[in-house]
Amino acid sequence: MPHVDSRASRSDAPRRLTLIALALLTAACVPQVNSVAPEPSVPPFTAGVIPDSFVARLATTKGDVDVIIRRDWAPNGAAQFYEAVATGYYDGARFFRTIRGFVSQFGIAADTALTARWRTRTIPDDAVTQSNRRGTLVFASGGPNTRTTQMFINLRDNPRLDGLGFPPIGEVIRGLDAVDSLYTGYGDGAGAPSQDRITREGEAYLAANFPLLDRIERATVVRVWFPPTNPAP
Repeated sequence: MPHVDSRASRSDAPRRLTLIALALLTAACVPQVNSVAPEPSVPPFTAGVIPDSFVARLATTKGDVDVIIRRDWAPNGAAQFYEAVATGYYDGARFFRTIRGFVSQFGIAADTALTARWRTRTIPDDAVTQSNRRGTLVFASGGPNTRTTQMFINLRDNPRLDGLGFPPIGEVIRGLDAVDSLYTGYGDGAGAPSQDRITREGEAYLAANFPLLDRIERATVVRVWFPPTNPAP
């Protein structure tokens, strides 16, 4: 058995306690993604007050999906998504384009008037700081500085999208199995849902022609983390 100097062990004890205390303090400052219980009272949305990180819960027809959004990944995208979720934009929105083994896309509102109000609210591009890994949440876009409300969840690692300028804003931390089970039967070619018609006709068009599409029943912010210099209102 190797010899252990008990005197050295006693002298190292204060140092070990200090390291443990520092580790606990550091952990307390980092969002714990394995804890997604709703906070007793999430602050109401206030224009211009954006948390550093937040968890949004998408209550879908296949189950709850929790995504953690990190502002330091993509500040413009995080702020836009926070406001859209907090004000009910995504409630009732369908996953209108789900391609097995690629992405699941959503973000055209069920209410055409709501879609019209947000269509012109484009945001500046963010730098791509994270890869398009499986489970990351990303804005769809039609070119530079065109992001509004459409999102997709990566169903696999899609690093090719990094070079095309698609910056993830967060990632699924619970419910990826629900995302994997979203309906894919309508395909992505001829006969698939038309984005133009969803924009013009909303839920009525999808309910009549694509009734099996899954949807977000309700999207809510369930946890927030504010920095000390930007306390919750």
